[in-house]
Amino acid sequence: MTDDENSSLCRSFADYFVSKIDNLKSSIAAKLSSLSDPPILSDPHYLGPLFSHIPPVSAAEVLKVLTSSPAKASSADCIPPSIIKACPDLFSELIAELANRSFREGVFPSCFKHASVVPLLKKPSLDKHAPSSYRPISNLDYISKILERLFLSRIQPHITSSPNFNQYQSAYRRHHSTETSVLHTLDNIFLSSDSGKSTVVISLDLSAAFDTIDYDILLSRLSTSFGISETTLSWLKSYLTNRTFSVRIGCHCSSSVTCTTGVPQGSVLGPLLFTAYISPIAGIADLYRINQQQYADDTQLFISLSPPNYTFDLDNLTSCLDSLHVWFSANGMALNPDKSEAILLGTRQRSSSYSDLATVNVAGSQIPLADHIKILGVTLDKNLSMDNHVNAVSKSIHYHIRALRHIRSSISEDMAKMVACALVGSRLDYANSVLYGTTQKNISKLQKAQNLLARVVTCSPRSFQSSSHNLLQQLHWLPIKHRINFKIANITFRTLHSSQPVYLRSLLHSHHSTRSLRLSHTNLLSAPFVRTSFGARSFSVAAPKIWNSLPPALRMCTSHDTFHRQLKTHYFQQAFQPT
Repeated sequence: MTDDENSSLCRSFADYFVSKIDNLKSSIAAKLSSLSDPPILSDPHYLGPLFSHIPPVSAAEVLKVLTSSPAKASSADCIPPSIIKACPDLFSELIAELANRSFREGVFPSCFKHASVVPLLKKPSLDKHAPSSYRPISNLDYISKILERLFLSRIQPHITSSPNFNQYQSAYRRHHSTETSVLHTLDNIFLSSDSGKSTVVISLDLSAAFDTIDYDILLSRLSTSFGISETTLSWLKSYLTNRTFSVRIGCHCSSSVTCTTGVPQGSVLGPLLFTAYISPIAGIADLYRINQQQYADDTQLFISLSPPNYTFDLDNLTSCLDSLHVWFSANGMALNPDKSEAILLGTRQRSSSYSDLATVNVAGSQIPLADHIKILGVTLDKNLSMDNHVNAVSKSIHYHIRALRHIRSSISEDMAKMVACALVGSRLDYANSVLYGTTQKNISKLQKAQNLLARVVTCSPRSFQSSSHNLLQQLHWLPIKHRINFKIANITFRTLHSSQPVYLRSLLHSHHSTRSLRLSHTNLLSAPFVRTSFGARSFSVAAPKIWNSLPPALRMCTSHDTFHRQLKTHYFQQAFQPT
């Protein structure tokens, strides 16, 4: 593009982002006013100790943060990160002094409130001149992010430990992930099916959720529901207000625009503030006895249906969704009922009992039940065969294998192995714990893809005398079945030793015996009784089964690094050494 085109596009982007949020806010206000006598949904009150003053910072703490933080440069930087990282001792003293003064006075430095937005084209096929074709990527000052990390380390434990924080929120929390979130949801579904029920899952769609946060409501909620007060609340108010952004393309930049809503994009504190803002959703779901799971703004509601009288359960779900719609509108957020998805999950036999159920009412919109739904990167079909998910993973893997084959002759085997692990291994391992108990056909399909990858990495043709099994052993790669068990054992270890996430820890119960047992029978877990193979796929059953099968020395291990290393050795020996 020419300089004039870039300059014009910068202005178009800034105008587009502002008008998009303004139009969305107007739409939300219209929805709220159209609701007949909407109920008042007040925030729950915090009853614990207040968080009024921010503890001081030491230079040693700042030095540790500087050492661990990436040196990503931004056009918003007043001092290049490379210089700060090159003189850590000097800058740690200066930043510690800056942070302490900021925390003491409850004021966030105004020079750090500007974001430089760089538009990133979503897909190459989209119109390059249309602002809607781009995703805004915000860049903030490096020192600003250091201050945010120091503040986050102080306030995060207080907020996340509050009883008013949604414990089913899995985003931006240590020991929580998309995988633990999906595992918990599936555990409920598998066990419900084992007891003769099917489960309706609703995946809600929100528009620009991070950009529509109301500052006054957020500050009020932090005070009322989380006990943030005095200097700490003043600092957060200073941090949120009077923020600006400008759009930058090449050397061209638009004029600054004031942000009136939304947590700062690209910030360190933004995710925590967002999850605190939407935490009341958990209370609404509990009020109607509806299960829920969240990952940032990805929200799933699910309820088990009893075949004889499931209309009562559906009416209860509809009432819950109506209340959520009111809450979202009252809090400046836009729920899109038409873009939300619904699915009925269960065995074929159980699902036949709901043949007359075709749609679910989501805030006045009739949403048809889908054959499959994608939740946090995992595709769930209505019978949970996982066929759709395995097909999608296999397709993605073969795409990257073809790409690797094109460049294989130009790189070394070590480099090829590194690329294979990064591009393909990550896809094989992503949320692979949900494949426990799936069909042998699905396991075989993924195993064939891994075998092909091994042949490409080692440049071994199909006619080569060495089998795929030997190639996997040579590369030190665990086969698919053992990778699944390896992942579940790792999640179980982390959950047992950190007691996080709480929703998985509550599913693990120690095995107690009335008589003295040998060492080989210690540190065991007990599993709930299930009647079907469907129920046996739940984390509640799979985790104890895999954990109890480990050698006693592994179960007694206390270091995760040691456990991880010895666990791989254990499964490697199982897979490749003759019994």
